Amino acid sequence: MPIDDYTGGPAQGSDVLVVTTNEVPGYEVKKVVGEVFGLTVRSRNLGSQLGAGLKSVIGGELKGLTKTLVQTRNEAMERLVEAAAARGANAVLAMRFDVTTAQDVGTEVCAYGTAVVVAPVV
Repeated sequence: MPIDDYTGGPAQGSDVLVVTTNEVPGYEVKKVVGEVFGLTVRSRNLGSQLGAGLKSVIGGELKGLTKTLVQTRNEAMERLVEAAAARGANAVLAMRFDVTTAQDVGTEVCAYGTAVVVAPVV
């Protein structure tokens, strides 16, 4: 399977830099916009669930569930970037994911961080 099925991050060409660190080397924070988040809830896919049940008996990676989680995280990240840009930010610092079960019907994934305006250090 293609590498994009198992990795993520902001879309290429995004005007919003997203980092998991509290600072960006070579940049200074000019303005703190505030907390932003992107949220999505995905229901469980019956096919993936059946495959996962079989794999749990014989072992191995649950590729269908892995792919679904990557897609879900990427969707949450896209919404995070949209929220930051809509508030005038050009970066998100200290980005994290939070994943929880939503009422036994799906998985909630929240990408969150601090939206800021950064500029190169002169």
